[in-house]
Amino acid sequence: MVNIPKVRKTYCKYKECQRHTTHKVTQYKAGKRNKKALGERRYHMKLQGYGGQPKPVFRKNAKTTKKQVLRLECQSCHKKKQISLKRCKHFELGGQKKEKSTDCDSALIPLLQRDLLL
Repeated sequence: MVNIPKVRKTYCKYKECQRHTTHKVTQYKAGKRNKKALGERRYHMKLQGYGGQPKPVFRKNAKTTKKQVLRLECQSCHKKKQISLKRCKHFELGGQKKEKSTDCDSALIPLLQRDLLL
């Protein structure tokens, strides 16, 4: 599980900043497809009439995960940049941090009690 904080201090490459600043982190989401785009119009024209489906429809999905993309917005100049992460099953933005477990301490307690009894 990947847990990313909502604010991150990282380098801003744009001319206004060119230094490390705080960035607001959001998850990238693909926008709505434009029906007036040339490729979309061409595809729908090809679908009309006889001849069936002109382009192959992809059905063999092998991947179970997607690569996560972070969208960082600089707090001082408000420019945006994107960073891609590796593949992960669970992605969380701004969740609580895990506390370090003290397994070694719990293992030492019975040994200390045994030494005290001897």
